[in-house]
Amino acid sequence: MTHEIRPAGDDDFFAWLPLFDGYCRFYEHELDDQKALTVWTWLRDATHPLEAILAFDEEGEAIALAHFRGVPDTLNATTAVFLDDLYVVPEHRRNGVARALIETVHSRAAELGTGGVSWVTSAANEDAQALYDSLARRTEWVTYEMDA
Repeated sequence: MTHEIRPAGDDDFFAWLPLFDGYCRFYEHELDDQKALTVWTWLRDATHPLEAILAFDEEGEAIALAHFRGVPDTLNATTAVFLDDLYVVPEHRRNGVARALIETVHSRAAELGTGGVSWVTSAANEDAQALYDSLARRTEWVTYEMDA
């Protein structure tokens, strides 16, 4: 199966929205209009670090997204990339789309700095971890969160 991967453009809101909604639902978060517009505004703002790429199938249907951003890597005095969100519609999983999105993000990281990419995933997301383990090194870092 072939697919095209490209940066999200100004006219891609209605292609991006159902993908972002699917991502939010996968992680049991509600997507309301305000949240969708806020994130889309970040993605379209050239001064905001968040970027998006989309994958399209042969018919031009949007089937996957990745959100990522350049972040300072103080230990190496360069810029790395953090992959915030990765989502592939269920019927297109296991056909190389997620791998291609991650590799595209990795290429973007090389443009910004050293080419390093990091991300986190749910401990319960074992299907994704199988792919991630084939692409990257699992770290020993522990993640903490403070509520607002």
